[in-house]
Amino acid sequence: MKWITRERVKVDRVACPWLIRKFVDAKAEFLFVPVDKVAEVAKNEGATSYDCKGDELGHHGKECSFDAIVKKYGLANDPALVLLAKIVNGADTDNSLWNQPESAGLNALAEGFRHVGLRDDHAMLAAEFPVYDALYAYCQEMVKRGKPDGAYRA
Repeated sequence: MKWITRERVKVDRVACPWLIRKFVDAKAEFLFVPVDKVAEVAKNEGATSYDCKGDELGHHGKECSFDAIVKKYGLANDPALVLLAKIVNGADTDNSLWNQPESAGLNALAEGFRHVGLRDDHAMLAAEFPVYDALYAYCQEMVKRGKPDGAYRA
């Protein structure tokens, strides 16, 4: 299956491909194009658009695209993914929905990856997927310890 979004990825447009490859479609192919070309290329390629204005798998209210994918594909039964979604949401938005403390760190990492000289969006995914693997492992550990809202809660 092909998926498409805007180029110059950051939090949500890296987290979503990680989520899709891990839990929805292990063989997913991702296309990154200028925002004004997304609809046209999606139609020509038969790709599913995400994280663009008006997308089913986009922002809705205070929820981000990662949230939309978790809901659409029935992934909310994994409490570690629910925690990860809260962290991603906070890093990708103003963090007012969940006030998730870990989100600031994820946002800083995502911004840093934009400035290390990676050649394109596919290189960004390759570099950042291990961050999401580690963050998911953290979320699993928090759930295991009885802290489904994360370790940094008062």
